[in-house]
Amino acid sequence: MAAEGGGKETNEIKTQFTTREGVYKLLTHSEYSRPNRVPFNSQGSNPVKVSFVNVNDQSGNGDRICFNVGRELYFYIYKGVRKAADLSKPVDKRIYKGTQPTCHDFNPLTATAESVSLLVGFSAGQVQLIDPIKKETSKLFNEERLIDKSRVTCVRWVPGSESLFLVAHSSGSMYLYNVENTCGTTAPHYQLLKQGDNYAVHTCKSKSARNPLLRWTVGEGALNEFAFSPDGKFLACASQDGFLRVFGFDAAELHGTMKSYFGGLLCVCWSPDGRYIVAGGEDDLVTVWSFSDCRVIARGQGHKSWVSVVAFDHCTTSVEDGELPAEFSGSDEDFHEQIHFGAGRERANSSHSRLSKRNSTESRPVSVTYRFGSVGQDTQLCLWDLTEDILFPHLPLSRTRTHTNVMSATSPTASGQTVTTVSITSATNSSGTNIKDNVSNSSATGNPANSLPDSLPRSNSLPQATNPAGGSTPNSHTGSSCSSNSSKGNSIIDSSFIANKFATLSLHDSRKERHEKDHKRNHSMGHISSKSSDKLNQLSSSRTVKAEAAKTLGTMLCPRMEEVPLLEPLVCKKIAHERLTVLIFLEDCLVTACQEGFICTWARPGKGGLSQNNPANSPSGTVV
Repeated sequence: MAAEGGGKETNEIKTQFTTREGVYKLLTHSEYSRPNRVPFNSQGSNPVKVSFVNVNDQSGNGDRICFNVGRELYFYIYKGVRKAADLSKPVDKRIYKGTQPTCHDFNPLTATAESVSLLVGFSAGQVQLIDPIKKETSKLFNEERLIDKSRVTCVRWVPGSESLFLVAHSSGSMYLYNVENTCGTTAPHYQLLKQGDNYAVHTCKSKSARNPLLRWTVGEGALNEFAFSPDGKFLACASQDGFLRVFGFDAAELHGTMKSYFGGLLCVCWSPDGRYIVAGGEDDLVTVWSFSDCRVIARGQGHKSWVSVVAFDHCTTSVEDGELPAEFSGSDEDFHEQIHFGAGRERANSSHSRLSKRNSTESRPVSVTYRFGSVGQDTQLCLWDLTEDILFPHLPLSRTRTHTNVMSATSPTASGQTVTTVSITSATNSSGTNIKDNVSNSSATGNPANSLPDSLPRSNSLPQATNPAGGSTPNSHTGSSCSSNSSKGNSIIDSSFIANKFATLSLHDSRKERHEKDHKRNHSMGHISSKSSDKLNQLSSSRTVKAEAAKTLGTMLCPRMEEVPLLEPLVCKKIAHERLTVLIFLEDCLVTACQEGFICTWARPGKGGLSQNNPANSPSGTVV
């Protein structure tokens, strides 16, 4: 459901919202911020970021939270929905001079009640390894800025490793580090290891072990965020040039690409089973990309400005078990036969393998609904459902029995189907696809067009048209963004599809064109220098970007708006005064943060009870 009303209603900050599961409530006494609770003047500061880790404390309160606000870094015991936050007692607080923390990440493998390993990236390019429990600083990487002088945009521990971590910079480069190695006293020298379409991987030439182990150069402009697949085998990169690039991490091979509708991509995340990737950015859209098919399968429209964070809710999904139809069973078998796991690192979490075990049995999920969320600079939170009518358009909606648990909530749809939301507490295994097998089996994972229903499907989407005869469509990999395809950018569009466009989509397309022009005009004007030479350079660069965008629009890299289903958000609510920078789904709540430095906890339905010592657990607000 999109945001309703205008005027005062539109500008009202929501403290509650309703989904099929029930009411999510903001717990005002579980808000984390700087101890003085004064809104932070965010002008010119880096985005507020939040990291969590569980130290397996026997007291049952093992969650720890870290967040940065301006030059400050805080580390607290996170009490979540159970107790009110005590901001007067941070476990650790650090104030930096000459630089600001930009991102951070805990290593869950080494975390204990006595010690945690926290990586912190900085605006001047350095990376620090600290232990906020022991209040120690272990090491400082890139201290002399000989490796990279640009801002650190993303830092992550390599899944399953206690010593390897990956760092991305606004220069467009990524570096693989080992905590045991030094960075040397001279600038590193590199040797080309692998090169591909707009990316290159170099090794560091040195007689002794030193950092970095590898340097990745990806795309043009800043590398804004990267995310490892749930099994740690693949790496998705969102870049300022608007491209999503997915690599096999160990082999450093490009698996597939996708292009934003307009502008840079700012954020990216994987579904819990590794089958889908969602990216967001400066086109105000969320884009869903299929890992196995290497193609855009849906877009979501609901934000009014840049999308800053996307995240899947691994605790809320809908699974219906039953016998697979023969037409789907074959393609699903082919998908799982393509799974390729290296013998290197062990899995980050053994629970990731549960989905693959379940899928190896005769009774497999016929339908699955993925819940994901997004927040943006428009201060809005959007929740989205990705359902089987979008994921498997060639299958009829399932009528099999749905298994639920305590957090389930059932509601009928317009088509008479029953929608049941189920809480799944375990993550699942990512499906890595062997590229050579993917070429040979591409016909099994084709892309039949959607049938046009009489009413909107359960996902609140506007589906694309179909071949009226019901025949198969051309192979989905023709002109696709998979690296295994030799021909790129040759989009095949059925003539009947063109004839059956929605009038609403045509209206939307014209609105999007006006919106795109406003984006380009505002973005360009904000960066043009007063010098005439800088103006010419900016205009020349803008023309180049427009020319490149024109080449990809309408191809498998970047389908037109009417060529893929359009999702509408289940929830789209204004929840802050300043732009939102954090969205994290936890088992009993979801966590958001805004640039003012306030970290908010939203209790899931039925999970909002605080301790008796803190009875004020029902914030005022309008249920919408």
